[in-house]
Amino acid sequence: MILAKENSISITTIREKDLESIVEWFEQHKQTFYTLGWSYLKNQQQMEELFYQSIKKVHKELPGFKRETSVETYVTSIFIPICRELSNNRSIQVSGESEPRHVLFEALDQLKECEKEAMLLTYVKGFSKEETAKILQVSVGKMKELLFSGIQSLRKELEYGATFNGCGEYHKVYIDYLERTLDRSIKIDLEKHIYHCQECQEDLATFQEVMLTMSNLTETIQDVHVPSGFMENVKDRLAEEERHKQQKNKKRKRKRLIYAGIFALLMGLGFFTRVFTTLYYSWTEEDQQLRAFLQHGLGEGMNLEAENKGVKIKIKGAIADDVQTMVFYEIEDTKEDNQYMMHYHDGAYVANEHEIMSSEANQRYDPPNLESDVNKKEKNVYRGKISLPPLTKDNATIKLWITKIQKLDRESTDPNGYMADENIEYKTGKWNFEIPVTKQPSLEYALDEKTEVEGIPVRFDQLTIAPTTTILQYSLLNDQSKKRIEMLNIDSLEVNSKKVKPDLNGGSFADLPQDINWTTYQTNFDSFFGEKPKEVNVKLGSIYLTFEEQKNIELDPSQKYPQTFEYAGSTISIDKVEVGKPAIVVISNQEIENRAYETLQFRVVEEGENEASSMEMNSDGVLIDKNGVEYHNDTTVPYEEIKQPRYFFTVQTMKLNNDIPGEKVIPKRLEIFGYNTTKYLTDVVKISLK
Repeated sequence: MILAKENSISITTIREKDLESIVEWFEQHKQTFYTLGWSYLKNQQQMEELFYQSIKKVHKELPGFKRETSVETYVTSIFIPICRELSNNRSIQVSGESEPRHVLFEALDQLKECEKEAMLLTYVKGFSKEETAKILQVSVGKMKELLFSGIQSLRKELEYGATFNGCGEYHKVYIDYLERTLDRSIKIDLEKHIYHCQECQEDLATFQEVMLTMSNLTETIQDVHVPSGFMENVKDRLAEEERHKQQKNKKRKRKRLIYAGIFALLMGLGFFTRVFTTLYYSWTEEDQQLRAFLQHGLGEGMNLEAENKGVKIKIKGAIADDVQTMVFYEIEDTKEDNQYMMHYHDGAYVANEHEIMSSEANQRYDPPNLESDVNKKEKNVYRGKISLPPLTKDNATIKLWITKIQKLDRESTDPNGYMADENIEYKTGKWNFEIPVTKQPSLEYALDEKTEVEGIPVRFDQLTIAPTTTILQYSLLNDQSKKRIEMLNIDSLEVNSKKVKPDLNGGSFADLPQDINWTTYQTNFDSFFGEKPKEVNVKLGSIYLTFEEQKNIELDPSQKYPQTFEYAGSTISIDKVEVGKPAIVVISNQEIENRAYETLQFRVVEEGENEASSMEMNSDGVLIDKNGVEYHNDTTVPYEEIKQPRYFFTVQTMKLNNDIPGEKVIPKRLEIFGYNTTKYLTDVVKISLK
């Protein structure tokens, strides 16, 4: 007997309404999923945790849903692994008292996990053998074997005629016969045999009794019904988490606005653009790195090749760990002197990414390096690497499909060889690879070291030493109202007397659940190749601080300017206030020495107490290194010689507009919220690992 499936919300509806509709879908299907979960778990706390985690997981992985799979099959494939995980999680088991369970659940616990799941999915969830086989990742033939052995084992545990064995040659057709799917000729043969065989009659009868018991599980066991208020408790947890996320997002949004304002100003300066891109895209030489990996026995060297439209691409090696999957490649233009690189998700993608790779990892980026020795040798060959998400399996074959590669320009003003956006050229084609990889182990060390920087607590949480990188995870406690650290820069990491510098492409904000006042970051460094740390020294380089200090300055376009005002120990000049469309406001401060701030956080309010709908800002400034050497706009900046530069704004010109046709903007008030500054550090935090 196979249960009829309930009507369900379509996947399109779920995608449109997102989390709310996923909760609604679970509400509609709660009974069968509750029964399924109760066959693994032993108390209500575990059950609520199961539904809570499952809803979150479905919400997160919904983009990977494939339409050839039913929604219920897809959700169940997520639900089952969480059932297994929670049933093996002792911390959750002991946190709530076990409740009395029906003898049928106790009997199911005695079965092999694969037998138990085959029976639950078939007779409780009502899936076809094909659907169940897909969820359990076995063949349909294997599924039938699991059902038969599972029913036999359960019959023995329930003492339903455990001594009846029947005739072995007919066992394989029992299930098809009882489900009325057996071929007519075989059915007639079986019925003739049963008519004359008392042993098979009793064997088949008890076999059917177990199948009916499983199919009618919720009716058989009264206490398996979903208790009142169960889904409300799950919804409350989800709502609380959503409120928590919104609070964190508000903090992040504020930070992003600060950073966006700063970088919008900085990127307007020609010399700073060169400085920033050089900083961001500096990296190590590719072939040397691959050789180092192979010399340490990490990853696989290979020479896979595909050629299309005169361009030959070779895969030279792959190294996988828990952080990323790094693929080294070589691209040769066999017809012209061109060098090309590939971008992940922009012309290069993994066809089976959802099956073998994690969707939770932060995307890492490896910029091109035309200045490396290997890329200077030949004008038509480029050697590089791309970072793919980490594997979810120990061994896998990556199906890397490449349809587009980007041309690099050795004559470009960009130090990495990028063309200006309007001149970007691509080569299209088809280069497909199947890359076998084995994931290498990583070592994680929990740290418990706290210090203070500028009176703000800093906590070092974890050190991860992976084959491809080293990650230091740390947190900042920004619970002060007037001062907070926006960014902590680490100068170097020393492990067992071996020192490495940060990888400027690898740092990121780590979104980990914890107290809302703590913000977690991670900094990436070169790999220590499996070094087992005994002592870790973290040398701090600098911090970027925000100070909140409110000041309002009234603006009157009818008065004469410049006028000055005092702020943060400096005298700031308002050079111009003009009404118009756009209106113009100019402020300046040419004094750099001993100035408390580098940048200001402010806005301009117009008549009617409205903030201008748009504000274009142009700035001049001075770049100053740690030793006090100044670099002005008209200076070609030798960035590699600059030590920890700070950028001080000297003149800021704001052009203000509104959305009202024909109405001029009248600047009324300059509102300053606070300022930012950099402070250099020399602290070394020593962490001992025993």
